[in-house]
Amino acid sequence: MGIEELLDETEDWVHMSALQTCNAFENKTELFWVAVEMVVDNTSQIKHFKNAEDTIEGMKKLTIQKEAEKKAKKSQLIRARNAATAEATAGWAPAFLAGVETAPARPSLFLFASILVVDPHLCSSLSQSPRSRRDFVVDSVSSIATASTLSVTTASYAGLSNASDDIISTPKQLTLPPIGVGAWAWGDSVFWGYDQKNDDELKEVFDYALKNNLSFFDTAELYGFGRSEQLLGKFRAQCQTKEEEDRVIIASKFAALPWRTKSDDVVKACKASMKRLGGKPIDLYQIHFPGSWSNEEYWDGIADAYEQGLVNAVGVSNYGVDALRACHAELSRRGIKLATNQIQMSLLYRWPLENGLLDVCKELDVKVLSYSPLALGFLTGKYNKSNYPSGPRSKIAEQLFKDDSFEQLLMTMNEISTKHEASVSQVALNWAISKGTIPIPGARNLKQVKQNLSCLDWSLSEDEMKSLDQASSKVTGFITPDKNPFPRKDVNTGLKMYDS
Repeated sequence: MGIEELLDETEDWVHMSALQTCNAFENKTELFWVAVEMVVDNTSQIKHFKNAEDTIEGMKKLTIQKEAEKKAKKSQLIRARNAATAEATAGWAPAFLAGVETAPARPSLFLFASILVVDPHLCSSLSQSPRSRRDFVVDSVSSIATASTLSVTTASYAGLSNASDDIISTPKQLTLPPIGVGAWAWGDSVFWGYDQKNDDELKEVFDYALKNNLSFFDTAELYGFGRSEQLLGKFRAQCQTKEEEDRVIIASKFAALPWRTKSDDVVKACKASMKRLGGKPIDLYQIHFPGSWSNEEYWDGIADAYEQGLVNAVGVSNYGVDALRACHAELSRRGIKLATNQIQMSLLYRWPLENGLLDVCKELDVKVLSYSPLALGFLTGKYNKSNYPSGPRSKIAEQLFKDDSFEQLLMTMNEISTKHEASVSQVALNWAISKGTIPIPGARNLKQVKQNLSCLDWSLSEDEMKSLDQASSKVTGFITPDKNPFPRKDVNTGLKMYDS
């Protein structure tokens, strides 16, 4: 069953059955299982069951009967989608009930599940005011993308249309500077409040990085649904000389969405990103996050893109130890180097240091791009107990500032920044660099990019590193890996995909 069919069949279920049945279930995973089976099989059957347990067992029997009539390959795909989505959405039901009455007509069950797994509070805020279904879909999935999580929407969205033009070139050697510029916020209106009226400020960021020979930009097809890529392509095209244009390094990312199951899906998405970026081969093309299935097909896809000259280097993002080794080995069989693993790492998110992921990257000679090195802005010194960020980040702030050890970390960072006549954010970036990673902090204006790139003007001493490590290791209020809804394993191969 395709996504559009699910949208159509979900409409009646949402309005007729959701409010009548959801309250009967305490186990959220079972609730989602029932919801999926109601869409896939027969919504009217719900009336004949007496209670939650009876409903679950009854719907499972109906599913078995239905699947017996389907072709084996299609049945396997549906079961895999149901199981993986159910596992990833165990916590969505309460927020769904809170927001369903004000949700737009014809919401997709899977879209809601994805939004809610990212941030139930975000879903609630999106549902507070009436809006068209198209606006809801665009705002919701854009916010999912900015959270760097698995997102689900209709494949027909124009911003991610597939390009069919063949673009052939010869890959060149990838050389990265010690720091980059993250373009996550370049196009995202929900999480970062993007407004195209501020595009001139983004152009200033681009120009400053280029002038200082640090013009490495990280984007993705999901960032602003292609808007981030379009802006980078536009800015690069405005370079004064070919030499300037050639100095621009752009990394983009393929979204491992559930309906993308073939290697050719990667190639098509890559060509679409190339088109938005201006038609030049992409310097670094990464898989944005692990999929619940088809991961080996994705590896074949980025290898195909490399061999076709669409990209100059390939990488992954949010891959754990086992997945990294497997992908590295598979690409090596085709004579292709796995260049990078882009992972979350900062003074507030130290897990890759502690679980061995960083060590394995070093062992395999895979460069580490550390995203969110400023921890969503919490390591800039901008926020305190009386000044929280707005939007979804306010919930994280509540947890962080309950922890006295976070304020102690900020004090340590302030002491170091004062000594070096630098900003607090530069301390955080220097820490990430000292750990052997290439941080890619976001920048939306000239002040931010100047401040970020100036971290290269000085470095941390061994004693300062020890002080920062000791202080940061005690902080417990930030995001933990178990709260990130990336698929933990490939449901078909059993390969562990994500650990931090």
